[in-house]
Order: sequence, then C-alpha cells, then structure tokens
Amino acid sequence: MNADQKMRQSTSASVYGARAGTGAGSGAGDGDPPGRVRRFWSERRVPAGIVALVVAAVSGLLLYDVAAVRSGRRAMRWRDWLADELAARPLDNAWMVAGAALLAALGVWMVVMAMAPGLRGLLPMRAPEPASEPGSGAGAEAAAAVRAGIDRTSAGLVLRDRAMEVPGVRSARVDVGRRRIKARALAHFRDLDEVRADLDAALHEGIRQLGLARSPALSVHVRRSAKSKG
Repeated sequence: MNADQKMRQSTSASVYGARAGTGAGSGAGDGDPPGRVRRFWSERRVPAGIVALVVAAVSGLLLYDVAAVRSGRRAMRWRDWLADELAARPLDNAWMVAGAALLAALGVWMVVMAMAPGLRGLLPMRAPEPASEPGSGAGAEAAAAVRAGIDRTSAGLVLRDRAMEVPGVRSARVDVGRRRIKARALAHFRDLDEVRADLDAALHEGIRQLGLARSPALSVHVRRSAKSKG
C-alpha cells in the first residue's frame, strides 16, 4: 500500500469515525424504525422523453399517411406491405404469434419499469428522530421531511475500511447489495475462526452505524492468503 492509498484510507476512516460518533449519540437502535421508509424514486426524465419522442414520431407518420390517403394520394409502401401481410397471414402463423408475444413482452416490461422505483444503487437511511423538547413542532416537521440515502459503493468502502481495522485481516472486499452484504477477507495471521468472529462483529457494528432503514443480511468469508500458507 503506497502513501496515497494510506492517506485516502485514513481520511475515509476518520470521516467514518466522526459520523459513527454522531450516530451513537442519537439513540438509534439495531432494528428498523417504526415508520416505513420508502425507497428513492427515479424521475426517469430521459427515458420518458425518448419514449414520448418515439410515440410522437410514429403517430405523426401514421397521421400524415392517413391524411395523404384521404386526399387521394397513394399510401406509403411500407403500410401497403404491412396491410397485405396482415391480411394474408392467418392468426396462428408463427410470425404473427412471435410478433404478438414480442409486443406483449415489451408492454409488460414497460409497465414493470414504470412501477419500479429505480435508483437501485441508493440505499435509504433512517429518518432523524424528532426532538422531544417543548415548542419544537417546526423542528419535528422539518426532521420528518428530511430523507437521507447512501450509495452502495460508498457503503462498501466504509465497511471495507472497518474490516481492515480487524487484526489479522490482510485485504478485504465488501459487496453491498440491497438485501445482502457479502464480505470476503484474506487473513495472514491469527486463527481463521477468531478473525471471522471479530470481522463479523465489526461489520455488524459498522452496518448499525450506517443508519440504514433496512438492515441487510451479512455473510462473511475468511480464508488464508497464499503467501501465509507457504
């Protein structure tokens, strides 16, 4: 590990320690808060704009062709060919069935994507507890309106720094998912069971101090490095 990596690691660890100290005094427990914290929803401006442009372009083309036919002109070749194919092929034709299935799957996929929250890389955090002092109604409403989240990659880096503080851990990798966190570590001294127990306790404490709205499941895997075996 070079000097720049050590500096980045020490900086992230110091910031993490400051946040952990702040969270420890807030009285947050290990469990989820009583109220349900919803995931962040993506605005989807770019996909919605693209779909709107495509629909507008196709609708405008069809409207222009229909108006041209009504005015006595010949329809476009592609529409003549499509009309002939649809009139000549039976409903049980393989191409008709495949096209209908493709359009149905596309429609279902668009409905599912529209109903899904999106922003899978952002984990919601617990809402701050409202103040219990008298005359703090405005502060409680403001606290209830605050929503916080943490990126899964950033959470993984924070937990990796926490894992590197465990004695005996040579290197660690933490993959943070929406429902599960997988930690893999290489140990170069100490018993593997002891390293695994300390690492499991450190990561559970780190997850608690992250203040996630839903505590994900944790799986820890520790193995001996090749150099230590030799």
